[in-house]
Order: sequence, then C-alpha cells, then structure tokens
Amino acid sequence: MRDIVRQRQEAQGPAPRRAAGATPGALLHVERSTSNAAPDSLVVEEPLEIRLDGETVSITMRTPGHDDELAVGFLFGEGILKGVDDLVALSFCQSSEDPEQRNSVSLATAMERRPDLLRLHRHFYTSSSCGVCGKTSIEAVMTTAPPVTSATCLEARTLRLLDRRMRQAQELFAQTGGLHAAALFTSAGRLLLLREDVGRHNAVDKVIGSMLLRDRLPLDSCLLMVSGRISFEIVQKALMARIPVIAAVSAPTSLAVELALQSNLTLIGFLRGEAFNIYTHPERVRNLPQRAAQLAG
Repeated sequence: MRDIVRQRQEAQGPAPRRAAGATPGALLHVERSTSNAAPDSLVVEEPLEIRLDGETVSITMRTPGHDDELAVGFLFGEGILKGVDDLVALSFCQSSEDPEQRNSVSLATAMERRPDLLRLHRHFYTSSSCGVCGKTSIEAVMTTAPPVTSATCLEARTLRLLDRRMRQAQELFAQTGGLHAAALFTSAGRLLLLREDVGRHNAVDKVIGSMLLRDRLPLDSCLLMVSGRISFEIVQKALMARIPVIAAVSAPTSLAVELALQSNLTLIGFLRGEAFNIYTHPERVRNLPQRAAQLAG
C-alpha cells in the first residue's frame, strides 16, 4: 500500500500550473442583434490507455487528471481488481510531444493475484456484444457483488442540500460548462470527494479509485451523487464499492432501477433543490413529507 502511494506521488510530479481539464479557446457570442468575439475555456477530451500486466485492457476518452484513480476505479468496478493489495506497481507513460500529458496508465498485479486476461477479454466482448439481455447483465453483476446490507439512513432535508453543494465544488464545470461530476458524501451531507470528467462513468471511477487507493473501501456509509443520468454501469460501480445510496440530477434508466432494486440500493433521481424522486428502497430516507411517504410506500 505505501509503495503504491509513493509511486503515485512520484509519477504525478508537481502540480500543473493550470487545471489539466480545461484549455483556452475562443468563440463568437450571438445574442439578439449583436455578436461579439470572446475568450472561452474548453473541456479537454483525450484518450487514456489502461494497461494491466503489460496488456491493453481499455482505451477510454476522458478529461486528463486523476488518471490513476480512473484506471484503478474502472478495473475495480469491473471486478478485475479486488482491492489495493492486488497492485504492486502503478506508472504513467508520457507523451513525447508534451511531457506533462499522460496518455497511458500501466498497472501490475501480484503474481498470485494476477487475473486471467483471456477471460477479461471475453468479458469486455460480452458486455458490448449484441443479444445480451438486461437480465443476463444483472445476473453477471450479482454473482460478483451480493446485495448491499448497509443500514445507513439519511434525512430528507440532507438530500435537498446536495445538489447545491456538488455544484459549488465543480471548479472545472464553472470554467467550461461541459463536465460531469461524481461526488461522495457522508450520510450527514458532508462532501468527502468530488471528481470531474467529460464522461459520467469516468468521474465515478475516479471517485471509487481514489478511495480504493486510500484503502477506504467499502463505502457502505456513503452516498454517491452524479451530475447526469444513472445508468446500469453506474449502479454496478456503486454496488461493487458497497455504496448504499445513489442520487442524480437526472433520471435513472430502467435497467439501473432493476439492478438497484435487486441489490438493495436506494436510487434517487431528479434531485434538484427541494424536489427529488425515490425509485427504490425509500426506507433509507427519513422524515419524508407525509404524502410523499405514502406514495413511496
């Protein structure tokens, strides 16, 4: 564990002079009968190669920054890594054009914990191939991660504060307007960690990967909030990390609701200020208004 933390610090080097997730741009702003040239900040989107034990397992488009967390969180969410003790090395490959631009993360696992990469390739093929139904996807996840047993509850009034607290912490979004965020809160509504990325799933992977690298899993007393919709994959990642409550400013998909229901996760959507919808396991939210409590039941 200490070796991995040291390798992260050495690989990351000094902090960049500007946020890696934004780059200067220019635009022409048109409003009614006027048009004006203006400077802008654009979201950076570039590919990241994730290598495990010498082989490429994924290439994903992401916003640079916290790439080690993204790689570890992704592999953990897919059930490939079981914990931080599986890792013996973590390093970055640097672009020759820009020494600060990291395009690849390489991870090495202990020999006795090394995953079957052939099975891994089959897993990714099956996950993206045609003819795989939702029921099969849920069954595959449930064989790896059983339902959450956390007794964590939170107050309805706490939920109403989370949207504002997440937005206040989104520094890159304030600059660019084009990034998703994932935030980890305590059940009392205290922000523990926030990560931003051009991809919703990447932001979640960064949050979970960060906590895994700190040896802070399971997260069975926390709440995960995301800035977009809740997909099946986001519920899967939360389930692997044992997060009992997921909230979002947008809607969940049907498969996300079904997986959350079977996994004993509380799913909350359209959380915007005073209003929100509870789709599964409302018993974790205390002191709901009476009429809302009746409808949820």
